[in-house]
Amino acid sequence: MDFASPPKRSTGESIVPMINVVFLLLIFFLMTSEIKPPEPFETTLPAASALGVPESELTLHVSTQAQVRFEDFAGDTAWARLGGRLDPQTAVKLRIDAELPAPDLAKVLRRLAPLGAGSVEIVAVPQ
Repeated sequence: MDFASPPKRSTGESIVPMINVVFLLLIFFLMTSEIKPPEPFETTLPAASALGVPESELTLHVSTQAQVRFEDFAGDTAWARLGGRLDPQTAVKLRIDAELPAPDLAKVLRRLAPLGAGSVEIVAVPQ
């Protein structure tokens, strides 16, 4: 009879710590990322030579046909919602299409004035 202890099997490295690190990284990136909602319609932004960084959080989207969108609202509802969020210190960020005719842009700006917008920032791309 052989009473010798059986040979020990070599144990591989545990994968559990690596899985823990991956899940911690996943949670970190999910908590720190900002998910941007999709644009309501395709716009080609106008080009400008001098650009600043738009600081406003209120974005009004205007299409080539002068359709207006604010958050998830369109038309008169969008204007009403935007008007409810404005005060004289609040700026409005305009994302207009480069093909928007100037008279239509003037109508949008005239409609913004009585709502109480403090200033208007037009988003553009570098020239």
